[in-house]
Amino acid sequence: MNLPNKITSLRIFITILIIIILLFPFDSVGLTATKLFINELIVVDIKYFIAGVLFILASITDFLDGYIARKYNMISDLGKMLDAIADKFLVNSVLIILASQGLIHPIIPVIVVARDTVVDIIKMIVGSKKEVVAAIKSGKLKTACLMLGIILTLFNNLPFELYNIKVSDALLIIATVLSVYSGIQYYQINKKIILS
Repeated sequence: MNLPNKITSLRIFITILIIIILLFPFDSVGLTATKLFINELIVVDIKYFIAGVLFILASITDFLDGYIARKYNMISDLGKMLDAIADKFLVNSVLIILASQGLIHPIIPVIVVARDTVVDIIKMIVGSKKEVVAAIKSGKLKTACLMLGIILTLFNNLPFELYNIKVSDALLIIATVLSVYSGIQYYQINKKIILS
């Protein structure tokens, strides 16, 4: 296992930590989760801040593993597969947890996961015909908005929450719309290959 794959594996481990932190029943085992009081109006559970820091760290590993793999010619089939799994595991699991805890609307993970499934099917069909599905700008923009939206949600939309500007919600809505749009684009670009 080369260095990029080890970094990708670290992202999977960090994701598991995030899931444990967000879902662990601290109250049930007699542990009181520390709360932060900001501006006497905003109350933040510290576990979301910890999860937010870990999410940023995991996001950095996402950039790092790809950068090292390309720069030092360490790209491998295992690496591509691990990277795809780690990305989906990180983003989709956190989206589902945030929706289950009432922090985001449930339609967001439903659309994002459904779109990812459709795009993965397109990639499998195209790959089976010895073709490659190239990344598109709308997909990259979707990912950027999604990551930033999740980070801001975990940080209780701070500092924008102090001014009652819902930047986290706006980013997640944009990401959801871009999920649908980029999914359609992936199909349109590869339609001839899929139907051939």
